[in-house]
Parts: sequence; C-alpha cells; structure tokens
Amino acid sequence: MIEPGSTYVVMGLLNTDSIAYAAGKMLTEMGGNVIYTVQSERMKRIFFDRSPDLTQEEKDAMRFEYCDVTVENEVRNLFAKTGPINGVLHSIGFANPKTCLGDSMYTSAYEDIKQAFHISCASLSTVSHFALEQMEKGGSIVTLSFESQLAFPYYNWMGVNKAALEALVRALAREYGREHVRVNAISAGPLATKAAKSIPHFAHLAKTWRQISPLPWDVVNDKAEVANAVVFMLGKYSKKITGQTIYVDGGANNMGGMLLPREKPLKSSPAKRAAKKKQEAQERLERMRALQKSQKQ
Repeated sequence: MIEPGSTYVVMGLLNTDSIAYAAGKMLTEMGGNVIYTVQSERMKRIFFDRSPDLTQEEKDAMRFEYCDVTVENEVRNLFAKTGPINGVLHSIGFANPKTCLGDSMYTSAYEDIKQAFHISCASLSTVSHFALEQMEKGGSIVTLSFESQLAFPYYNWMGVNKAALEALVRALAREYGREHVRVNAISAGPLATKAAKSIPHFAHLAKTWRQISPLPWDVVNDKAEVANAVVFMLGKYSKKITGQTIYVDGGANNMGGMLLPREKPLKSSPAKRAAKKKQEAQERLERMRALQKSQKQ
C-alpha cells in the first residue's frame, strides 16, 4: 500500500499497545521508514523503554524524536529534522480525566478544557502547517477520532474535541488540496490502549460496542484492523480521498439502537464454521470405517 523507502512521521507513540505503534510497525514491514515522536524523553523512559514486548535491539532500531505539540517551536524543529516525508499519523489526544471526563459535562476547570482542545484538536493544524514544508510531492495526513456524532456517557469534553477535530480535518483538506496533500480522520471503535484506560468506565464503552456493532469488535486485537486503514489512507491507493472520516468500528456508527439477539455477531466466521463441520464429518467417517473394520475382524 506504500512505496518502499517512503518516510512517515508517526506522532504520539506511548507504548507497544498503541495504535501509533501498530501503524508504524506495519509501515516498517512494508518497507517504509518511520520516525516516531514521543512527547518527552521522560514519557519514553516511563512508558516505552520499560516495555517487555520488544528486545533492546528492536528498540534501538527505531528512530525517535521528542515533540510536545503544544510548543510550536518543537513542532517546527521536528519537521526541520525529518527531511522529505510522505505522510504523518497524528495519534495524539488528551483530556484530564478528573475534570474533562466522568459523570458530568460541567466543569469549572477551563484551563483543562483549553489544554484538551489544544492537544486533541488544534495541534493537528500546527503539525500540518510544518509537515507541509516537507511534502514537496504531496502526501497524506491522518488523525485518529472516535464516534463524534453521538454522545457517550463519561466521554464528555473529549467527545466535543473529536467533533471539532473532524471539522478541522475538512477545513485542512480544503486548504491543502492545492498542495496535493490530503487530510483525513480514522474513527475507530473503542480499543484497550493505555490512553483509553484513562477514560472512566471504559468497560462501558466496550460493552456498548458488543450491543451495537454488527461485526464482532475486539477491543484488544482490532488495533491491527485500525492500523490497516491508517496505512491505506497514508499510502498510494487513497490519492483521491480527502476531508473524510473513515469509520473502522465494526459498523456501529450506522446502527440505530441495540442489535436484536438474532442479529448479534456469531462467535466464529462462516469459513471457520464450515472448516469445523468438514473436520467433524471427516472424523465421523473415520470412526465409521474403523468400526466396520473391527466388525469384519
């Protein structure tokens, strides 16, 4: 899906459990060069360096840069160092869970609201502005959203920020289209990442998806499915797609109300069930032949 040797900046890496890592790993496996960004050296030391999922050799092979997206000079300096790039994944979002998430929308912590908006939404504009300078042949910018057309309990101000983020995607797509740079969002279903675990009652969201998604949704393993869509949107086969929010959520965004019992996803795919039935039939046949053979003896 991507040109071998092309370079991508994956912003917002926290640990190997993140969508950023899943997408970056896929880009690397396809022959791309990946530059990961982490907010600070301290964050990398706490959340990434201690991860047991990778060997030290694998960690050393990755390129890291530090960038706090709320500091414009850090964003400017980042892209001054990257050289020509083909795309950017903006996998960044934060809202103070004690004030911006939880039981009530109301909060008097206006500084927290502004901080959440700056990191989760406005930073995409800053990133796009400076990334553009390194996209001389055009490119792709992808950000991560979450179902912004519906109001979910506990998600509160982050839901507001995701709606703003998708509006910003459309505005940036209009502005940068003349530069052959496309801007899109991927709206994923709930995934059990480190960031998601800070959402109060995250288990409620996971349960909701089991009730409304017509396709089975796995909050742990479907990071890979979201990464597939990210890489597609970063790559050469999505050149005429811009200003869009692409849903990778098992179809939950299109459903009205909970699924009926007869509509709920089956535990295994038709192919797996067919293979199981075929195996069972073969085993029955072998038992019958063995029985007939023993009776003849």
